[in-house]
Amino acid sequence: MHSRVTAETISALYQQESRRVLATLIRLLGDFELAEEALQEAFACALQQWPVEGLPTEPRAWLVSTGRFKAIDKIRQQQSQRKYQQQWLFEQDEDIEAFQPDESSAQNWQDDELRLIFTCCHPALSTEAQIALTLREICGLTTEQIAKAFLTSPVTIAQRIVRAKNKIRDAAIPYEIPTAEQLPERLDVVLKVIYLLFNEGYNQSSGDQLLCAELSAQAIRLGFLLLQLQPDTETMGLLALLLLQESRRHARIDPQGDLILLAAQDRSLWDQALIQQGVQLVERSLTGRRVGPYGLQAAIAALHAQSPDAASTDWPQIVALYDVLYRFEASPVVLLNRAVAISMAQGPAAALPLLQALEQNGELAQYHLLDAALADIHQKLGHNRLAKFYYKNALSKTSQQAEQRFLQKKLQTLG
Repeated sequence: MHSRVTAETISALYQQESRRVLATLIRLLGDFELAEEALQEAFACALQQWPVEGLPTEPRAWLVSTGRFKAIDKIRQQQSQRKYQQQWLFEQDEDIEAFQPDESSAQNWQDDELRLIFTCCHPALSTEAQIALTLREICGLTTEQIAKAFLTSPVTIAQRIVRAKNKIRDAAIPYEIPTAEQLPERLDVVLKVIYLLFNEGYNQSSGDQLLCAELSAQAIRLGFLLLQLQPDTETMGLLALLLLQESRRHARIDPQGDLILLAAQDRSLWDQALIQQGVQLVERSLTGRRVGPYGLQAAIAALHAQSPDAASTDWPQIVALYDVLYRFEASPVVLLNRAVAISMAQGPAAALPLLQALEQNGELAQYHLLDAALADIHQKLGHNRLAKFYYKNALSKTSQQAEQRFLQKKLQTLG
């Protein structure tokens, strides 16, 4: 007797597996839109059949097989697409066998994901299009979520994604893992994509929930896959950074789902196994030939992770690491984080002019964390009126409800 399969079970499976199934369908069908339709058809069939017949032994393989045959049926019905029929109907029957239960099936799924990542991150596409397409197709982020990461409109992102898919199709960009010689020119964009995916899971850009464990776990899994393929020091640095940030997940929110800042977190809740893994990768990364921004950010995260409390953290060392990071990445966000570290190392008065300079610069005019930092510094200096002003500014610039609740509490403490 099979266990009961509910719509909730299938919905959870969709969240966990849909992007991997899509990656394989794109390989089998050679077309993004056809594969996306096939994925939806497969899950629609699952909703009809699994509650009656039970969960298949290999749900992923069932979904791939069902989606592929649904696509073939559609091709047969559309006489105008005979070229696809000839190309895909008869040539790849052996691929279905690859998804029968066997020891190599896990590797097949991993290879398909990596193939799709590197197809989306092909240098023939613009960097913005590469990142947008990968976040949408591999990571399953919405155009709204991607737009927030780019600080642009969802319409602009949607247009980039459509153009990128068309270029892949028209230029017949191969669906494959690049050779060792081709890897370096694509690696930086792939690392950026995994980093942005993790960030969306670690601090969602909108909605009621601050954290999305599935997105963060997906980013970490892709980081491990990439490290196997390319054991580069920056790949190690990125994976170390993700593991060290992930170690704090359970301490970042209270039972009501509200945000707890780093200084106030219960460090006994930090995952020591992840910290140990992350620190080991940081050490390997920093001894490599190519230390870069991810390795440096991981080194900063390691200093936090190994400190028993905020006060005993080596803040001067963190400031020094931000100085080096700024040489690699001359970003106002790096300067903001450096100013916060200086406030901890030298006091709030030392950080205030640095934050005011960033405010005058204007590049972070819509970035709520600059206003929140200014509010915090003014509050520590006893400038309550200015603190209120900046907390209100920060509140108006974030749509993340957990952050809004945190900022409202801050305003309440100021009366």
